Amino acid sequence: MSEQKPPQDERLLELRDRIDGIDSEIARLISERANCALEVAEVKKRNGEDALYYRPEREAQVLRRAMERNPGPLTGEEMARLFREIMSACLALEEPIKVAYLGPEGTFTQQAALKHFGHSAVSKPLAAIDEVFREVEAGAVNYGVVPVENSTEGVVNHTLDNFMTSNLQICGEVELRIHQHLMISDITRQESITRIYSHAQSLAQCRKWLDSYYPNVERIAVASNAEAAKRVKGEWNAAAIAGDMAAELYGLKVLNEKIEDRPDNSTRFLIIGSQAVPASGDDKTSLMVSMRNEPGALHDLLVPFQNHKIDLTRVETRPAQSGNWTYVFFIDFVGHRDSDNVAAALKDVGACASDMKVLGSYPRGVL
Repeated sequence: MSEQKPPQDERLLELRDRIDGIDSEIARLISERANCALEVAEVKKRNGEDALYYRPEREAQVLRRAMERNPGPLTGEEMARLFREIMSACLALEEPIKVAYLGPEGTFTQQAALKHFGHSAVSKPLAAIDEVFREVEAGAVNYGVVPVENSTEGVVNHTLDNFMTSNLQICGEVELRIHQHLMISDITRQESITRIYSHAQSLAQCRKWLDSYYPNVERIAVASNAEAAKRVKGEWNAAAIAGDMAAELYGLKVLNEKIEDRPDNSTRFLIIGSQAVPASGDDKTSLMVSMRNEPGALHDLLVPFQNHKIDLTRVETRPAQSGNWTYVFFIDFVGHRDSDNVAAALKDVGACASDMKVLGSYPRGVL
């Protein structure tokens, strides 16, 4: 005679009923929000307004409020991620956003694009940064996503160089915590690994770990981490260094997690588009400046920012595309171009510069 199973705990049944009720209310509220989004689109059309359904400053404000109002136990970042996907799905009802990014699929740049625009955006991988710029300039996509700097390896020069000839605006930024994993395929013989594929920057970010655990294994730089993951699928003696998306996309097994030398390793990406972005309340501005080749030029460039109490977050120098031994400065600072102190500083910089271009003011990104 079989033992009689004890009755289910009444408290557990009560909690499950409560969760079912909450889920129903969440679904109702999401549908109500989606209907409001559709009505917003209709109002804009009736009023003949410019059909900019995606407003970076508005979405930044919504995400900040979601994080500020978050009572827990979910983290603020997780709450923002959930709201991002809701907004992405609602926006797709009005008009899906088309986004180009530095590909192929499975790269950290794709991860940044999904973090910023959500999974309802239509994304398009491209092989080079200048192709992303061209696709946005041609109007084939609404926005592009390109890497600009890594906390370990520094600036991505190719991205900065494209701004010298492009009229696109920076519409936003994404900061992404970068975790590198060592991964293998189902045919890899773990004890016989003789080569490790990855992007050059990823290999550099994991140099000390590789020196310790695989000192005699050949390190081969390829075009992207996704390309590295793809190669490993057909080689029994190879491993790859890449992120979670590449492992999932190509069905690889993660052998060692988070092997980056610096635990705070992060990469900053820029969102490029054709629109100027109004102030969101917590913004940054990027500037490109050419100075005359004379003593004290750099000092003259920086003084206006000090005088108007503006916090500089980055200053980079690149060789100008015309003229030997002349340079272009790329400057990021806190504030929006429409605020009084920033406008005054830009006027002073313009007076001493041989050329100046505001690349954009945009909502400040968070990790």
